[in-house]
Amino acid sequence: MNKQLLNILANSNKDIDNQLLMDYISGRLSHTDQHAVEEWLGQNEFAADALEGLQEFGNKEQLQELVTQLNQDLKKFLQQKKQKREERKWKGNLWVLLAVILLLALVVIAFVVLRMLHTQ
Repeated sequence: MNKQLLNILANSNKDIDNQLLMDYISGRLSHTDQHAVEEWLGQNEFAADALEGLQEFGNKEQLQELVTQLNQDLKKFLQQKKQKREERKWKGNLWVLLAVILLLALVVIAFVVLRMLHTQ
């Protein structure tokens, strides 16, 4: 199987080899290995659903393109989310900074006014 197809399984459970899963989809496993994969899939509902969806996909060339597009879209979405989080972080810090500056300005003004009143 193509190495890029393994990307979709990059963060899967480390109890089972990703290549073993891809071989399972292709039907290239021995009966013993196939049984082990099916037993693991029985315990992991999310992986079973994902694997079922991959198996139902007919054209393997289109599958490759789809996996590549999904990975690109996911990276783009995560990058946008990270940028928004960074923007919010700076906006929050800006208000804190303005509040501290205002408070310091009020303290300096109060000090100057009290100093002037005390010298009179």
